[in-house]
Amino acid sequence: MTENNTSIKRLAIVLLSGGLDSCVTTAIANVEHTIALLHVGYSQRTQSREYKSFRAIANYYRVPEARILTTKLDYLSKIGGSSLTDPDIPVDKDSTNRQIPMSYVPFRNTHLLSIAVSWAEVIRSEKVYIGAVQQDSPDYPDCRAEYYDAFNRLVEVGTKPTTNIKVVTPLLDMNKSEIVKKGIELNAPLHLTWSCYERNDMACGRCQSCTQRLKAFADAGSEDKIPYI
Repeated sequence: MTENNTSIKRLAIVLLSGGLDSCVTTAIANVEHTIALLHVGYSQRTQSREYKSFRAIANYYRVPEARILTTKLDYLSKIGGSSLTDPDIPVDKDSTNRQIPMSYVPFRNTHLLSIAVSWAEVIRSEKVYIGAVQQDSPDYPDCRAEYYDAFNRLVEVGTKPTTNIKVVTPLLDMNKSEIVKKGIELNAPLHLTWSCYERNDMACGRCQSCTQRLKAFADAGSEDKIPYI
C-alpha cells in the first residue's frame, strides 16, 4: 500500500539552500509530493557551507541525482549591493534602523525561481516550493505575498499553455519559532541546516540570521544542535 501511495505522488521542485526555512519547506513538500531539489550558489559568503548542508539534507531524504539540480549564478556577486555577496559590506548585526537590510540580494528570488520554473517545464513538475518567510523578513521585497502573486501570474503567461506550474510558499505567514516547531513535527533534519551569514566553520551567533534562529529555537523550547563560536 505504501509503495502505491508513493508512486502516485506528483512531482514538486523545492528550492533548497541548506538553511532552516528551506529544510522545513522540503519536509512539508515531501509529505505530499515526490521531490526534486534545486540548489543555486551565487558566490555568497557561506556558499560552500550551504552546499554541504544541501547535500546532507538531500541524502537524508534519499533524493536521487536524477532529481537534483545544482548550479551557480556568479553574476550576482559581480552586481553586488549585498553583504552576502560583497565582502566589503559588513554583515548586519542589527537591521532595525534600516528599511531594507544589507543582507538583501537585489531581486535574487526572481533569478532562483526562474531557474526552478524552467526546470519544472522540462520535468513536468506542477509545484515549485520556496521557503520565503514574510513575518521575519518584512523588509525583503521578494518575501511578500504580493510578490508571489505577481510571480505566479508571470509563470502563467510566460510558460507553455499545456503547463500548470505554481510557486508555493508554505512558510510565508509563519514566524521562525513556528517554523522550528513544524520542522520538529515532521522530523526534518534541522541539525544539518546552516543559517549563518558570515562563517563557514562555526555559526557566528551574532548576525541577523543567527540571532533569529537562536531565538526561534529558544521560543520553541528546543535545542539548536549546530555549532556556534
